[in-house]
Amino acid sequence: MAAITASMVGELRAKTDAPMMECKKALTEANGDMDKAEELLRVKLGNKAAKAGSRITAEGVVTASIEGTTGALLEVNCETDFVTKNDSFLAMARAAAELVAKNNPADVAALGALPYSQDSFGPTLEDVRKGLVGKIGENMSFRRFKRFSGSNKLVSYLHGTRIGVVVEYQGDDVAAKDVAMHVAAMKPVALSSADVPAELIEKERNVATAKAAESGKPADIAAKMIEGSVQKYLKEVSLLNQAFVKNDKQTVEQMLKAANTTIKGFTLYVVGEGIEKKADDFAAEVAAQVAAAKQAA
Repeated sequence: MAAITASMVGELRAKTDAPMMECKKALTEANGDMDKAEELLRVKLGNKAAKAGSRITAEGVVTASIEGTTGALLEVNCETDFVTKNDSFLAMARAAAELVAKNNPADVAALGALPYSQDSFGPTLEDVRKGLVGKIGENMSFRRFKRFSGSNKLVSYLHGTRIGVVVEYQGDDVAAKDVAMHVAAMKPVALSSADVPAELIEKERNVATAKAAESGKPADIAAKMIEGSVQKYLKEVSLLNQAFVKNDKQTVEQMLKAANTTIKGFTLYVVGEGIEKKADDFAAEVAAQVAAAKQAA
């Protein structure tokens, strides 16, 4: 039996970030073979990743990658805000956006199958994700992405790591960047009033109808109130009709006209949008851990 030294344990921990005792056990089982011990730990980390796989990932980051007229916007999620500051997690997110832009995967599964290695994990992006889940101890998942290609110019804007925008345009680069920042701040739902989804308009119309009914106004006046409310809503949520965030005396459309710039489209991602967060009962969680410890004793 090979002697397992503290330096060997330290080296394996540096490679895998696994607990010291787990590193020592793996080295003992592998009879001092560092590569075999690392492989044993990868298996254990993979099991850990599977256990974390059911946990809700409502935090995360949005990242973008643009090269000429090709680019990508991507959201990757995790369980807590703490992980969003982890260098390995951020590196994987940035690499994933680059992979989307370069390889045009059909969906998240195809993205995960692309070749990529990081932190001794690989050879695919999905292998890296699983490895980091085990290493960091939190579930994480690639939620969504959009790829851009064609003749339109592209510009991105990231507000911290939680909001990301890509704008497709023709014309002035500065004006387009300003629009990207505007989108992040004002969060329009469509480029123009004509592009606002019908279900959103119907929802707003229903609200306006209920308010008009409560007013007790005659039918003809109520109808005008409803239509006025809907038109006001359309202006508020369509990019071109919104007051420009840097100069509220003009609309975004007016600013763009002055800059001889045309916006062809935009994509806005906000981290966790639409994901139901789990309400943690800390006291219950602690009680459950204590109970589990007593059963194990």
